[in-house]
Amino acid sequence: MQTAVIGLTLAACAGGKTPQAPSAASPTAGSNAILSTVPATDAPLAEGDCRLFPSDNIWNTSIADAPVDLRSDDYVQSIGVDDPMHPDFGAGLWEGGPIGIPFAEAGSLTRRESVAFDYADESDPGPYPIPAEAPIEGGADSDGDRHILILETDECRLYELYDARHGPDGWTAGSGAIFDLRSNGLRPTGWTSADAAGLPILPGLVRFEEVAVGEIRHALRFTAPRTQRAYIWPARHFASDLTDSALPPMGQRFRLRREFDIEGFSPEVQVILRALQDYGMMLADNGSPWFLSGVPDDRWDNETLRELSRVLGRDFEAVDVSGLSVDLESAQASP
Repeated sequence: MQTAVIGLTLAACAGGKTPQAPSAASPTAGSNAILSTVPATDAPLAEGDCRLFPSDNIWNTSIADAPVDLRSDDYVQSIGVDDPMHPDFGAGLWEGGPIGIPFAEAGSLTRRESVAFDYADESDPGPYPIPAEAPIEGGADSDGDRHILILETDECRLYELYDARHGPDGWTAGSGAIFDLRSNGLRPTGWTSADAAGLPILPGLVRFEEVAVGEIRHALRFTAPRTQRAYIWPARHFASDLTDSALPPMGQRFRLRREFDIEGFSPEVQVILRALQDYGMMLADNGSPWFLSGVPDDRWDNETLRELSRVLGRDFEAVDVSGLSVDLESAQASP
């Protein structure tokens, strides 16, 4: 593996993921009264007693006033100025699996499992607390990324697996990462995670409970079809052989333009759009353009979520968050 340099790096690619086929939400499932179904006390910024990283983590830091990146127009053009945003989550099933990236909770009594990794040199060895019925992204028969996300609430750790499978000899996965949710620590330089950018997945997902109480206070996760052979803070890994500087690097933050009028959208969609204006979204993997990630939940109204398709690539701008970095080896952000 080559040595990474600060900012745009040329570290060796050891865990790039292939784009998933576009998903489509089932038109029949969901609720028409999302914002009135969950009391505010049920949707903190964390699950259980664990926050999804400290409040000064870059995931939880507003970038509403961050400067526009000098390559913003190029990056947006490369992803697609006329391509719509797509909610890659929803209610019901698509091709036999839940729509979105599910996660499971575990505790100190959950059985720990050994996992054999394809990219063992960039994976945390574990063991991993995998519940017996842990949901796999796309369902048990999926041929996609097959993520398993596990929030261990007793030790406040996040365990994430890519291409996870269970066979006669136990668990295997492409790669795996363990995050201490009480820490701002990053992956080692050049390491992948369960995501191509070397970032955690769960903190960037849209969750029903947050939308239901009317506020998302963290950055979101999205994909782009072509990325640069580079990554920027807080990402740690790339998944491309393309060196065109007009392509966005992994970890690039984007923001919905402040002048974009959100008033004509349903209240629950406005919650997501406000988050995209205040916290933005991080480029985390190769995939379809402007696909926004979330947790599947049968309480979503898929028809309402489709309003997000009225938001086009031209409505976003890339922002420069380098000035928020306290230390390039930490995810801590300055106020």
